[in-house]
Amino acid sequence: MTLILASKSQSRRAMLDAAGVEYRSIPTDLDERAVEAELDNCTAGELAEALSVAKAHAVSSQFPDDLVLGSDSLVVCDGRRFDKPASRESAAEHLRFFSGKVMELHSAAALLRAHSCEWSHSECAKLFVRELSEGFIRSYLDAEWPEVGHCVGVFRIEARGVQLFEGIEGSHFTISGMPLLPLLGALREYGAMPA
Repeated sequence: MTLILASKSQSRRAMLDAAGVEYRSIPTDLDERAVEAELDNCTAGELAEALSVAKAHAVSSQFPDDLVLGSDSLVVCDGRRFDKPASRESAAEHLRFFSGKVMELHSAAALLRAHSCEWSHSECAKLFVRELSEGFIRSYLDAEWPEVGHCVGVFRIEARGVQLFEGIEGSHFTISGMPLLPLLGALREYGAMPA
């Protein structure tokens, strides 16, 4: 059986590669804002799961016999949900807002086969953002932009993004964009990896 990752995310691919998971990557161009608009009254974790299912479904329709993995992450801070920054100035505004606050990062994954969701799961990590000076924000974006423009939360934990935080609660995998350990269990259960 073929596993298809419905994403071009470098961090998700790196996690699967490091774990020895065999897969093909077929990105989807899903209109995430349209899906979000239909799901106005759900929690952040539920929304991340719904987006994961929608991404997998967009690819599953082309490959109904394969197992398709969709994944999504989103950030909530002070009751406000954040998407990926649209510009460097938007990234700076996000960082100013996060400064001195707790960022909740919700990551989810879903497995679909024949248009049917076989499994889905979401996890939340808490990231305690230190007070960020304007000088730090400027130098951080000088070094990390445009790469962090593709990242919800405006950081790559495996790069300089770790400098944003004074504390972290939760799985490193969740922070990197996918609840990997539960996913590996599901992949074994559905025959996509040796048990």
